[in-house]
Amino acid sequence: MTKREEREHLFKLLFCKDFHDVEELKEQVELYQSQQEISDEEAFAPVKSKLEAVVAKEGEIDMILSNAAEGWKLNRMGKAELTILRIATYEIRFDEEVPDKVAINEAVELAKKYGNDASSGFVNGVLAKVIAK
Repeated sequence: MTKREEREHLFKLLFCKDFHDVEELKEQVELYQSQQEISDEEAFAPVKSKLEAVVAKEGEIDMILSNAAEGWKLNRMGKAELTILRIATYEIRFDEEVPDKVAINEAVELAKKYGNDASSGFVNGVLAKVIAK
């Protein structure tokens, strides 16, 4: 599984998480794996690991995003954009293995795929402020 595929699985799982109780996360991951017919646990382990890490840091990530997204409240953002921003902010601030430029580029690509026409520019702008602060 490529890093881009891992990130896309992570996006889908985090997106779904916002519609369920956190206590249901393990069950949601198992259901997702079953639906996607992902049987290779070793290949899927990095996705699960990063999912747990992002969820654990979600409060800090949301504070960073609140400060960076001036004039935008998180609850007013689209769920897809917010999920993408959470992943990229985690990678920028907490994941030493992902260069900032890669995190931003991948976030913009996810926004183009899952957001609306303005999503990629919005995501890029917010992440530029995350890096600057």
